[in-house]
Amino acid sequence: MKFDYDAYEACFNTGDDEELVQRFFCDDIVFTGGARAYSGKEELLAFLAWAHDGVREVMRPQLVLQNGDDLFAEVDMDFHATRERPEFPFGHLFPGDMVTVKFFVTYRLRDGKVKELKAMTWAPEKDVTKLPRLGGHPSQIAALRSYLAAFSNADCARFPRFYANDVVLRLNDKIPPLVGPDAIAGFYEAMFRKVRENLTVHSIEATDEAIRIDATARFTAIENAPDFVLGALRKGDCIDNRVFVDYTLKEGLIATIGVVRQGEMIFHRSAEIAVGS
Repeated sequence: MKFDYDAYEACFNTGDDEELVQRFFCDDIVFTGGARAYSGKEELLAFLAWAHDGVREVMRPQLVLQNGDDLFAEVDMDFHATRERPEFPFGHLFPGDMVTVKFFVTYRLRDGKVKELKAMTWAPEKDVTKLPRLGGHPSQIAALRSYLAAFSNADCARFPRFYANDVVLRLNDKIPPLVGPDAIAGFYEAMFRKVRENLTVHSIEATDEAIRIDATARFTAIENAPDFVLGALRKGDCIDNRVFVDYTLKEGLIATIGVVRQGEMIFHRSAEIAVGS
């Protein structure tokens, strides 16, 4: 029976491990990779939950061969971090980091599902292909989420890596356009000393030319910020504001950023937060 590897890839790249395992693996699946060995769906799901905790894994098959119930695949795997993973097998990752690893995988099938999977890898980044950093591919959308995590983590060394050299950020009429990665990083580095911005994403629309996100931006004062551009804040105060953020892309990097605020800003004073917590 021909195994639908395209469907397997599409499901894998949604990040829904439960759906992947239920649809494509036998109940008695045996997975081995290096020193790791797992038997049954529960052990496999537990491993995937650990491996994908704060790391989005996206597969890009380079070669797929099937002979009866035996299937071989050479796959370039992209790993995008949205939280720090010091113990990650392919290196210490921080939000905003990405690493690509070449996998060689054999699958043994039974009744159209995988009953045995063996995987080996090369060293991270050895002889792998690369996509442009951002765009419409699932890996590029995962990279966008990694970028947003680095931004929300106030990591001014990492999030500018996603910018073109001549990137332009337009925030509002009160702030002149910011041109270049250094200008944008410098602006936020100063802001982050007193106010952190965290983005909760509701939806993403992405092509190879442009991206739009619908998100809620939460601004939290970690110090008193009487001159904050959206309104004076005391330590512990928050502002929530729905935003649309539009990005244009150039060779997979962000070329322009435009922010449109939606609706009224909602202020949460520190005393109110303490009472409601």
